[in-house]
Amino acid sequence: MNAARTAGPPAPAPGRGALKRTLDDLALFGGRAAFLRPLSVGTPNPVDRVRLYERLDWALDNQWLSNGGPLCAEFEARVADLAGTRHAVATCNATSALHLLVRAAGLTGEVIMPSLTFAATAHAVQWLGLTPVFCDVDPRTGLIDPDLARAAVTPRTSAVIGVHLWGRPCDTTALEKLAADHGLHLFLDAAHALGCTHGGVPVGAAGAAEVFSFHATKVVGAFEGGAIVTDDDALAARVRALANFGKGLDEVSQAGGTNAKMSEAAAAMGLTSLDALPAYVEANQACQRGYRDGLARIPGLTLRLPDDTERHNHQYTVLEVDEHVTGLGRDLLMELLRAENALVLPPIGSPPCHLLEPYRSRQAYALPHTEALAARTISLPTGPGVGPESVRRLCETIRFAVAHGAELTARHRRTDRKGPA
Repeated sequence: MNAARTAGPPAPAPGRGALKRTLDDLALFGGRAAFLRPLSVGTPNPVDRVRLYERLDWALDNQWLSNGGPLCAEFEARVADLAGTRHAVATCNATSALHLLVRAAGLTGEVIMPSLTFAATAHAVQWLGLTPVFCDVDPRTGLIDPDLARAAVTPRTSAVIGVHLWGRPCDTTALEKLAADHGLHLFLDAAHALGCTHGGVPVGAAGAAEVFSFHATKVVGAFEGGAIVTDDDALAARVRALANFGKGLDEVSQAGGTNAKMSEAAAAMGLTSLDALPAYVEANQACQRGYRDGLARIPGLTLRLPDDTERHNHQYTVLEVDEHVTGLGRDLLMELLRAENALVLPPIGSPPCHLLEPYRSRQAYALPHTEALAARTISLPTGPGVGPESVRRLCETIRFAVAHGAELTARHRRTDRKGPA
C-alpha cells in the first residue's frame, strides 16, 4: 500500500491539495478537468446480464410476457418479504402506483404532502383532480413536519402522503396518529427507501400502504417499475384489479380502471437487480464513507447522512452548503464541479413542488425550511461505478473550492460581467 509509484501523477505537495493549487487550475477558469469521463449522479447500477438474459429467455420460451406472469409474481413476493408486508402489487411505475391508491381509496378534495419531494408525488394527486396541499419540513431532518401537516388539515382534507426523502424514513408514528385523529388516509411515498428500516422495522408497513419505485436510477431498477406494499387484504385486491382495467371488481371507479401492470421483462430486470442489492448497498456505503472522511471538518459543509442505527440503502449522499460560512453558493459549487466533469445535481426535491408549475401560480406558500434546504443541497455520485479514487478527487476539488470560496466567487462574478471572450 505504501510502495513507491512507478507511473501516474506525482503525489501532491503537503497541504496544497491533490488536484487544484490555484484558481487557474479549475476547469471553470480554463484548467484541466479533474475527471476524464463524466462522473454522474443517478447512473443505473450494473446488472448480471447472463442472469437477466436467462430470465428473459425463460419468459420468451414460456410465452408469458405480461398479465401477472410467474416472474412478476416472484418479484412481488420478494418485494413484500423485503418490506415485511403481506402484499406487494407490482406496477409499471411508481406514479401509476400512487394513481391506483388515490382511486382505490376514493380520495377527494385535498391531500397534504411535503413540497420537498419529486414532482410525481404531487402530480399523481393533481392528475386525478385532487388538490395537493404542501406543508413545510423539519429543518433538522428535511422530512415532513407532522405538526405542520396537522395544522394544514381542513374539512376538505382526505389524506396525507408522507415522503421518505433520500431514503430517510419520516415520522410515521406521528403521521399515523394524525390520520387516526382526523379520519384520514395515510400513504407513504417510499420511492427512495427500499431496504431501509425505521425503528428497526422495514419500510413498507406504515399507514394504509407505501409505494416503492424501481426506476432505472433507483437502488433496485426494473427498467421502469413500481410497487404498492400493504397489509390490507382488501386494498391490495382493489389496487390489483384497478391496475388491470378493473377486472374482478363488482363496482369500479368512474374511471373504470387502468392498465398499470408490470411486464415480465421488467420483473426479470427487477429480480436480477434484487439479487445484487447487497452489493449495491455496500458500494453506496463505501462512497458515503469516502465522502464523510474526505469532507470532514470543513466549515460550512454538512453531509446529510442516514441514521447509523438503522439499515439503509445509502443511495443518496446529500451535501449541504452554507454560503455564509463557505463564501461559495450551492449553485456556483455545482457549476464548478460540472466543469470538472463531475455531473452533480440538485437532490430530489430541489426545486420544491410549490415553486413549480402548475402549483406556483395557483397558491403562494410560506415554506421557509423547505426553500432554504432545497437551495443549499447537492446530490453527490454514488454506486458501483463510483470508485474510491473518484470520491477522493471530488472531495479534494470541493475542499479546494471552499478554501477559496470568497476569492472564487468574486472572480466568477467578474468573469460573468465581462461575458464570453
